[in-house]
Amino acid sequence: MKKLKDILTEVLIIKAIGTLDVSINTVVFDSRKTQKNDIFVAQKGVIVDGHLFIEKAIALGAVAVVCENLPLMIKKEVTYVLVKDSNSALAVMASNFYENPSSHLKLIGVTGTNGKTTIVSLLYQLFKKLGFKVGLLSTVKILVNEQEFDATHTTPDSITINRYLKKMVDFGVNYCFMEVSSHGIHQKRTHGLLFKGGVFTNLTHDHLDYHNSFSAYRDVKKIFFDSLPKSAFALVNIDDKNGEFMLQNTNAKQKSYALKTIADFKAKVLEKHLSGSLLNIDGTEVWSKLIGVFNAYNLLAIVGTAVLCGLKKSEILRVISELESVNGRFQYTVSNTKITAIVDYAHTPDALKNVLKTIVDLRSGSEKIITVVGCGGDRDKTKRPKMASIASQLSNQTIFTSDNPRTEDAQKIIDEMEAGVSNENLQKTLSVLDRKQAIKTACKLSQKGDILLIAGKGHETYQEIHGKRYHFDDFETVTQCLTQLNK
Repeated sequence: MKKLKDILTEVLIIKAIGTLDVSINTVVFDSRKTQKNDIFVAQKGVIVDGHLFIEKAIALGAVAVVCENLPLMIKKEVTYVLVKDSNSALAVMASNFYENPSSHLKLIGVTGTNGKTTIVSLLYQLFKKLGFKVGLLSTVKILVNEQEFDATHTTPDSITINRYLKKMVDFGVNYCFMEVSSHGIHQKRTHGLLFKGGVFTNLTHDHLDYHNSFSAYRDVKKIFFDSLPKSAFALVNIDDKNGEFMLQNTNAKQKSYALKTIADFKAKVLEKHLSGSLLNIDGTEVWSKLIGVFNAYNLLAIVGTAVLCGLKKSEILRVISELESVNGRFQYTVSNTKITAIVDYAHTPDALKNVLKTIVDLRSGSEKIITVVGCGGDRDKTKRPKMASIASQLSNQTIFTSDNPRTEDAQKIIDEMEAGVSNENLQKTLSVLDRKQAIKTACKLSQKGDILLIAGKGHETYQEIHGKRYHFDDFETVTQCLTQLNK
């Protein structure tokens, strides 16, 4: 139990009704999870306003409420704390409740449209191999050293973040690598955390359904770098024109990485193979199991981060060749009939373009590229025709299918994708609504040496349809299909 006044340290309070000396069991923002002696934080969510559930939280045992609007009925036995911004308040309170764990380890945040998961996962691997106790907060999983927990959001809520950071501190973790999404920044989930460093990967078309415009999306990302302290570093991809923008106004130590321009950390791709890449990183040749130019950028970000954290470059480069690719990120299998199937999370136009260009570069002759791709429902609709256009341009055959349609009609999503296909590429496209059947069709169309790309879902092991999640694994499905064809 902690005192409310201690949990509210550094929170900007407009008004308090009742005693701040009350003892608190825990902090909650979901009224359904409220128990005796909890404090309930009412947030104005994107879909639901938590202020509507204040009475419910009190009925379940809340002894204090933090809110932006006081309820009409004030109960004597309850403490009410009026704040300007509940999201910021929750973040600070969560940090206070768990004894400010981010200040007791070195927290590195990675933001950008593409590459976040790969970078934090590879940093986790690198630092682990070099003998550190490490934590990971990613889209794919949460790791406290080697103990694994399921991840539900790219950037979890403030309470979840701080709870796991506290577990890491208790375990003696030295470094934590964390994905920082634009949603997480905008909703103040990372507010109050002390970062040792921030990394910017790139900025391309994504989440415009939420941010409404590209400039708004970009500006939210910049907030993360603006909030970094002088003691931190800001490492950006300077080949992306938004890299310099991220550095404007930051107090952190400014560093850059690039393949094309002058930067603090430089690399050149010397050789490309399906088995990996030969790179020259700051004058040293390094072999990596990772494939593609986009992964060269990811590796540079990893090297730069590790150097800025004080590790020896020679040790870093020695371990680079041992790092394994992340599940669902250019994850591939080769069948007995020499058909290569690649599963990738590419769910933005730029990511899909990068993956397909990498595959084109890897072709040794006349192998066909067959792409299976869909777009998620209840998300940015403007991506759909763009992704279809890219897939049909860079593939010999494209099969449009369902992704996670969520509450939308999957066929309607496909129709919106097909609108982006030029007349000259229409003959190279098919529409197969059922994702499993689409993958089977791609396998049947393929011949020896061909390359199949299954794009959009990557590591996900489910398909979300009308609010329900059903087991579905792209890699598992394509592997089974190719095995059956071999029989």
